Amino acid sequence: MDVRERMNDPLVGLTVALGAWQSKIQTAIPGIIQSFNTDNPNSMTCTVQPAINGQVRDETGAVTIVELPLLVDCPVQFPRGGGVTLTFPVALGDECLVVFSSRCIDAWWQSGGVQVQPELRMHDMSDGFALLGFSSLPRVIQGISTTAAQLRSDDGQAFVEVNPTTHAINATTTGAATVSASTGITLTAPTVTINGNVQINGTVNSTGDIKAGAISVQNHHTGGVTPGSGTSGAPVP
Repeated sequence: MDVRERMNDPLVGLTVALGAWQSKIQTAIPGIIQSFNTDNPNSMTCTVQPAINGQVRDETGAVTIVELPLLVDCPVQFPRGGGVTLTFPVALGDECLVVFSSRCIDAWWQSGGVQVQPELRMHDMSDGFALLGFSSLPRVIQGISTTAAQLRSDDGQAFVEVNPTTHAINATTTGAATVSASTGITLTAPTVTINGNVQINGTVNSTGDIKAGAISVQNHHTGGVTPGSGTSGAPVP
């Protein structure tokens, strides 16, 4: 029993009772990913360890710190809408925020649409959604851009960014970059600059001129021309 309940004050007793009731309401809690459902990744659920301990008071009033139970089958939130989804790998140790539904989500999760609650539980730890991206200070991402939106690796070695001021789009990586398209790739710009060697495994078709140094493919002349079966000399700029 709480010592305040022994006081002859109904307001104190009501406050203690409301506090005990409120302590059982689950709203949101930080957590640490224990596993992603790799056996059935299409379920997009994970198991989460709450990152805040619980407190249990015994009949003597002593408080014991306990680890809260694992939260299983938490649907993982990926940004999604209009037929487009941004996905990312979910790994052991990732931090997240688990938000608890005010009503049982079982029927909705299994069937979608509008469903009848199979149970009347409210704010229960069985009805959590895992929102990834929240970080404690020791795991905050370093070197974030303050001027552009980025899709990036945590170490910053690979990113694609959009600058809302200059409208520039940049892609940077210390690894390899591959672009594949089944019907074609089109680049449209006044100038396309390639810094590096170019290897083309296929035919090159050009509607304009191609130059190697100062020598034009369309307009160069050849020297040392001899009528007959002789071979012409090198191209002349």
